[in-house]
Amino acid sequence: MPVPDTEDRLAARLAELRVQRGWSLDELAMATGISRASLSRIERAETSPTAALLNRLCVAYGLTMSRLLSEVEEEAALLLKASDQTVWRDDASGYQRRSVSPPASHFKAEMVEGVLRPGTRIDYDAPPVQGLEQHIWLQSGELTFTMDDQRWTLQAGDCLRFHLTGKSSFQAHPEGGARYILVVCKP
Repeated sequence: MPVPDTEDRLAARLAELRVQRGWSLDELAMATGISRASLSRIERAETSPTAALLNRLCVAYGLTMSRLLSEVEEEAALLLKASDQTVWRDDASGYQRRSVSPPASHFKAEMVEGVLRPGTRIDYDAPPVQGLEQHIWLQSGELTFTMDDQRWTLQAGDCLRFHLTGKSSFQAHPEGGARYILVVCKP
């Protein structure tokens, strides 16, 4: 589980983003398809959003998940020790996300380690930023990545580079799961 400070900062940042845009909870609910009650609980840090819900919020705010999560982390030095890297878990889906790159607003690329339990599938309705360049480098297991009507199955060592458009999904092998490095290149 992420440390409570990270959850609290994420909740506060999500509330801040909504207020900055002048949106009510009802307006954000309409824009994201997330219930008003769920949004309220997320903004009060009473519950943690799933990866899919967090992606919907990122789409509404025009932010990548990496950017949003880096905004709630402390600005760090150029070196980020493994023990200090932020780990976020979506226990409901079986997804774990580690922010490998030190948080910094003045760099364009970020590295994230993703771990999916065996059989886990995560679906994203839309990219947070259209055309975002990404690279998936599979470290272990097997991963099937789908974007719109395109589909790729990666084995350990394979790397897929693409511009993210439309709906997408990550699906781990039913027995071995998947561990991968995701490089996100901000425009």
